[in-house]
Amino acid sequence: MNPDEAPIQTPIQAPVVERRTIDVIPDAERHGTPRSQFTLWFGANMQITAIVDGALAVVFGADALWAIIALLIGNVLGGVVMALHSAQGPRLGLPQMISSRAQFGVHGAVVPLVLVVLMYLGFAATGSVLAGQALGRILNVPATAGILLFGALTAIVAVTGYRLIHAVGRVATVVGVCGLGYLLIAVFTRYDVGAVVGAGSFDAPTFLLAVGLAAAWQLTFGPYVADYSRYLPRHTSERATFTGTFLGSVIGSQWAMTLGALIAAVSGDAFVKDQVGFVGELAGPAAVALLIYIVIVVGKLTVNTLNAYGGFMCLLTTVTAFTGRSTISPVTRALYIVGFTAVSVAVAIVASADFLNNFKNFLLVLLMVFTPWSAINLTDYYLISGNGWTCPPCTTRRDATAAGT
Repeated sequence: MNPDEAPIQTPIQAPVVERRTIDVIPDAERHGTPRSQFTLWFGANMQITAIVDGALAVVFGADALWAIIALLIGNVLGGVVMALHSAQGPRLGLPQMISSRAQFGVHGAVVPLVLVVLMYLGFAATGSVLAGQALGRILNVPATAGILLFGALTAIVAVTGYRLIHAVGRVATVVGVCGLGYLLIAVFTRYDVGAVVGAGSFDAPTFLLAVGLAAAWQLTFGPYVADYSRYLPRHTSERATFTGTFLGSVIGSQWAMTLGALIAAVSGDAFVKDQVGFVGELAGPAAVALLIYIVIVVGKLTVNTLNAYGGFMCLLTTVTAFTGRSTISPVTRALYIVGFTAVSVAVAIVASADFLNNFKNFLLVLLMVFTPWSAINLTDYYLISGNGWTCPPCTTRRDATAAGT
């Protein structure tokens, strides 16, 4: 062998339960392709909360046609930003938020970390409400019992970790296409969609609201995405990682949000009063409605697992800013995840009945918070620190800075 050539490392088979936390993923443990980013983010967006997000613009006054156009603009603009974060993963081998230490410092990064933890809790709680309602209808139990069961499922997948999360994403992709495709057809066959879509005039405030809601939806995935691309081999093309993440997230979210805008346009107050129940009625016969409820649960399980997994790593990153430790035992790791999930379930159980209005405000607040964070992180990574599309892999110095060592 040429002494100037580095030996080729064979990827190590990862254990069933993930053992890595916020430490750098060694090259020998890297695996996968950018296609995995497409299925994960497509599946994570083909779900009931994205449908609700798309419905919000119509609920608050926009014509459905203009709402769909505005949602597409917002998804594309926000999707570009979130996918740029994803492209950092293979280079750094780190979770997304710990890389913020390179811009804010080890202790300064605690501020955005705390805000991200609150975001994860908010999304986990709202998702648990909807998934709990669906599980309650499947099992014929109260919604509270459904929320508790859904929390348990979330904790199991998140504790198992990276490989199972991606597997659930692949399942959610197939299930989401079938389920939301069926619902889209049902809307057109059961309602006179042409009579309500395009019937209203263009209204700038509600159009901009819809753009903001979709952009906020995408931007709030910014703190997530590198968590799920950091295991990709270091030589993985940044363009390929960007493209897989961007297309998966934008296509999945636009599909779901378009369905939500159409449902809100044809349903009036029925969808506002009971989102999960209306979707079940739209499905038709009881057996089909049951399948649609399963679709809702699978889609929400995918994204809620991302919330629990990311929430645990942000909590750990915050704690290690003061303790200096970057590794923990598997038991401690599991306790972090279970504790985070338990808090989100408690919030879901006591959540306000005014779900739609609170959810809209929640998304717009997050847009205000994470737009400057994304701008700072991306500007430093791509323009200041010399890690643009064509630059060589990150230096040891930058990896050490980001990890806080």
